[in-house]
Amino acid sequence: MTGMRGTVGEAVDVVVVGAGVAGLACSADLLAAGLTVRLLEAGDAVGGRMRTDRIAGFTLDRGFQVFNTAYPQVKRRLDLRALRLRPFTAGVLVRTADGTRRFTDPTRRRRGNGGPLLPVEGVSARDLAALGALSARDMLAPASWLRGRGADTTTATALAAAGLSYDLVESFLRPFLSGVFLEDDLETSARFFHLVWRSMLRGTLCLPADGIGAVPAQLAARLPDGVLRTGARVASLTPDGVALAEGGGLPARAVVVATGQSAAGELLPGLDVPRGRTVTTLYHAAPRSPLTEPTLLVDARRRFLNTCVLTEVHPGFSGDGRALVSTSVLGTPGPAEVADVEAALGEAYGADVTTWEAVHSVTVRDALPAMPPPLVLSRTTRVGPGRYVCGDHRATGSLQGALASGARAAREILADLGRGTG
Repeated sequence: MTGMRGTVGEAVDVVVVGAGVAGLACSADLLAAGLTVRLLEAGDAVGGRMRTDRIAGFTLDRGFQVFNTAYPQVKRRLDLRALRLRPFTAGVLVRTADGTRRFTDPTRRRRGNGGPLLPVEGVSARDLAALGALSARDMLAPASWLRGRGADTTTATALAAAGLSYDLVESFLRPFLSGVFLEDDLETSARFFHLVWRSMLRGTLCLPADGIGAVPAQLAARLPDGVLRTGARVASLTPDGVALAEGGGLPARAVVVATGQSAAGELLPGLDVPRGRTVTTLYHAAPRSPLTEPTLLVDARRRFLNTCVLTEVHPGFSGDGRALVSTSVLGTPGPAEVADVEAALGEAYGADVTTWEAVHSVTVRDALPAMPPPLVLSRTTRVGPGRYVCGDHRATGSLQGALASGARAAREILADLGRGTG
């Protein structure tokens, strides 16, 4: 490529736009192959949607998130011990019109690891057998088989085909999976459902002791000095590289757009991006814990997606000894809707929510890409000569999908620049 007027740095092999986990993974793999890389992040820190804030003495993630230890990219890239992971209970509580039902495996320790998630409370023998068969197949089958078998359908169709009753789907699976997919119609690809279910059965759902932001922070800490620049907003892509909003530009042989889907669509006009799912998380401080276990609570009436007492997962999330309650809902609720959610929480927990303090709320747009069938689980990152795009919207809406997409972008760049490893 030719030179650029007003450059703010020497030409590099690759500019990566966006320091979320996809951009961090892509940058790391390119650097390991010997390329020169500049990673530009518009925000004041890395992480994208995986950020953690300290507000009023509380450790608050930007939206409720969980960390799954079973993801292959997680095992490959992260030092799990250094994250000081704190597990959730291997089970779910569901608030129904008749009370609260617990779904868990009785052979699995309350804070332990291993073993499948199977419902055992108030479930028919037929449903138990059907879900047991589905779970055994998903847990034991190779991931490649789950990705490629048969025609893709919706999750709702797949659950019915597995022989699960309407009662079990409505009382447990729909309210639980609504919080996983950020949609309550179970219209998400069955292929993705089976892969997610497999990862839950094989891994542990937990949170880093310093919040979910510790994950991208660990990846960023391994980058050499001078690679990452925060507060650097890219205004546009140019024939020579990128132009910065502050003026000037940075020349590069290749540019990777590793932002969320909306920003990617702005930088790459005409890019095919999926619809995004929006979620709002409400944080409350309570004088005492309304649930003395680190267990996810979901609502069969779907007045909220899920709620949990984060200080039961890790007491360090609170700086003053009060309990920290996280609750997520679809969309962007107004004041009246928030009041309805708080009333529902009072019923679900059996607690006096008038004593709770609203600490913070955060709305995350494009929190997940919509993933209806037929879902292509991994798409090429190439979008033009010297132009690439990666992120969970190019793969699956998960940490695994984002990291894998970043890795794929690096492989395709190395191949195109003549540095491929075969």
